[in-house]
Amino acid sequence: MWPDRRLTSLFGIDHPILQAPMAGPCYADMAVAVAEAGGLGALPTATFTPEQARAELQIIRQQTARPINLNFFCHRPPDIDAAREAGWRARLKPFYEEFGIDPTAPIPASNRAPFNDALCQLVEEFRPRVVSFHFGLPDEPLLARVRATGARIISSATTVEEALWLEAHGADAIVAQGAEAGGHRGIFLGNAALDNADPLDIAGTQAGTMALVPQVVDAVKVPVIAAGGIADARGIAAAFALGAAGVQIGTAYLFCPEARISAPHRAALLSARDNQTALTNIFTGRPARGLVNRIMRELGPITRDAPAFPTAGGALAPLKAKAEAQGSGDFGALWAGQAASLGRALPAGDLTRTLAAEALERLHRP
Repeated sequence: MWPDRRLTSLFGIDHPILQAPMAGPCYADMAVAVAEAGGLGALPTATFTPEQARAELQIIRQQTARPINLNFFCHRPPDIDAAREAGWRARLKPFYEEFGIDPTAPIPASNRAPFNDALCQLVEEFRPRVVSFHFGLPDEPLLARVRATGARIISSATTVEEALWLEAHGADAIVAQGAEAGGHRGIFLGNAALDNADPLDIAGTQAGTMALVPQVVDAVKVPVIAAGGIADARGIAAAFALGAAGVQIGTAYLFCPEARISAPHRAALLSARDNQTALTNIFTGRPARGLVNRIMRELGPITRDAPAFPTAGGALAPLKAKAEAQGSGDFGALWAGQAASLGRALPAGDLTRTLAAEALERLHRP
């Protein structure tokens, strides 16, 4: 009954609703719940070791035979710039002193694992129906190994140029990620993809979902998945009207009990309004959308001082821990998209079924 069945056929799912693979909040239980409800559940791996990812995949294999999306980052590991790191610690020193933290103490490593041989072996072992990437695609030898498993390959584009590049390099479908989306931008081409990008390139030039999706649809032949600011049936119906074959939904799934987020993050989501998010690079070094909190206000959401992705978060980790122990989300990343206020606190499976039913009813109105 969906007006475009390319994605349901391509992925072997009932509903063209993809749970966004949000590294940190999403584990096996959410992926299973969404998959069993007929959507495409996702397991992100960027914050896992290969052993942790294998453990989550084993849970998924035990609990569902439905298709899932196994997601990876494919950024280049940064060159450590000691001077930039020292400057970042200096910017944060007043906050350290406020919380009684030694500003010279060692800090935890802040890491996001890029796709590599060990992670590719997981794909070859578990053979997920869909493998997705953020920040482009991996090098061809690794990509060829993924393709040899029979997996459908998808990745995110924030511009038509990126969408054309993905199609030319073998993507089976493309996520058109608009500026409204929560979390990290999938930017991987042009000046805005650089760790030392001009703030205007990061914060001022990305197209919104309504503008981006039809332009990507017109430019490529593969199915396009709309992402950014979609949290209910109205957004899903609008995506189909723009030519998308399906949607990827992130922030709405953060309201689900399966989402592993902090109590301050959950409380902030429940009181979120439309004008409370901003793009920021201070938590990881790359632009991502989250709810504005104290550290974003006082440092400015975008700063040249933040070290290269993904290392910026290490120096913030002690502040985040201290603040969260006091019930505050002032120093942690509160990832959220611009439609956060539309979220509903439903279990992930119920949310998927509800979104599908409401969207189909809206799409088939006379």
